[in-house]
Amino acid sequence: MSERETYAIVGAGLAGARAAEALRGAGFGGRIVLIGAEPDLPYDRPPLSKEVLTGAMPPERTLLRSAEEWAADDVELLLGTRVTRLLPAERRLLLAEATGTTGSLRVDKVLFATGGRPRRLAVPGADLDGAYHFRTLADALAVRPHLVPDAPIVVVGAGFIGAEVAACARQAGCRVTVLEIADVPLRRVLGAEMGARYARYHRERGVDLRLGVGVDRIEGDDRVRAVVATDGTRIETSCVIVGIGIEPDLAVAAEAGIATGDGILVDEHCRTSLENVYAAGDVANAPNPYLGRRVRLENWQNAQNQGIAAGRSMTGAAEPYAEVPWFWSDQFDLRLQLAGHISPGHEVVYRGDPDSTSFCAFYHRDGVLHGALGLNRPREIRAAMRLIARRTRVDVDALAEEGRDLRKLATVPA
Repeated sequence: MSERETYAIVGAGLAGARAAEALRGAGFGGRIVLIGAEPDLPYDRPPLSKEVLTGAMPPERTLLRSAEEWAADDVELLLGTRVTRLLPAERRLLLAEATGTTGSLRVDKVLFATGGRPRRLAVPGADLDGAYHFRTLADALAVRPHLVPDAPIVVVGAGFIGAEVAACARQAGCRVTVLEIADVPLRRVLGAEMGARYARYHRERGVDLRLGVGVDRIEGDDRVRAVVATDGTRIETSCVIVGIGIEPDLAVAAEAGIATGDGILVDEHCRTSLENVYAAGDVANAPNPYLGRRVRLENWQNAQNQGIAAGRSMTGAAEPYAEVPWFWSDQFDLRLQLAGHISPGHEVVYRGDPDSTSFCAFYHRDGVLHGALGLNRPREIRAAMRLIARRTRVDVDALAEEGRDLRKLATVPA
């Protein structure tokens, strides 16, 4: 393989970083250029809405590797740099630095690991000082000084980011109001019943969670002073934190003619519709055999492992990427984990009291396990993932029995 070959990775988050490592691990000896729009070294995002926000973790501990470690692997970092265009016929990327300097890079293969941009709150006052669309390390560091005892904080959105931020703010002693436009938080992910329990957990811990209520406007002068909700109530606040989801960052790929649709469409080897162009992580929409459909996943596990798979695929050492989706969220004293998927047509079996803070909910159809949700039950969720992957029928009654080893419940193939 020629030393002059250049592989560029657009996006220096977890997926991009793991892809660069996988390229070297698979024996690629050419040039690797990792391009990131943020000025920071590649870092891990999950601590941002938890340990970094509370001050329990210094920013440097979020780094995936040091600058010296990247240099030792001969991975070039172009940070604070945006890719503005991909010119496929010329095999060239056009670049723009934060300073305004422009340039270009000739490439043999490209991986898009651009992730997503925070969905913007389109109301008057959303651009005032003290209003944050929470996504980056810089956002977490900007919000952290606001989390002091008795400070009034408004969080917009009761998804996982909003919930984690709200939990951190309450633990810091803030007076926290969460506005969520849906009548049940996270209904699409957790279902109506579990979403309602999730709302109760937060209210019991002092969060003023208001459902079916959005933001009409944000008021202020030189900075945020209050939020006016869609029900007419006015909430005085020193800080507004917006966590209403992300939109896949696919503009450059789409302009280059790459097929898109809720993300960049890829096959099981992370290949896009354009030869020698790949995608992985939050921006990639890939087939998943365990879900039986295409899906774009926004979680740590997928970003890391699909990034690794994409890096190997770029070297020709491709294996189909297929994993049971899994994610976690830490809020207060609760670790929530979900493996597989949940749908209204699934039957539910509980192990433990679902009104407590330690239980599992198993979602099956005709005895075949499709999803498992656990609160403070990590060991059982890991075992359930193996059952979901094997797609075998299980002894449904035994699922509810505390102490029964889930690994031994499989009976016959589905």
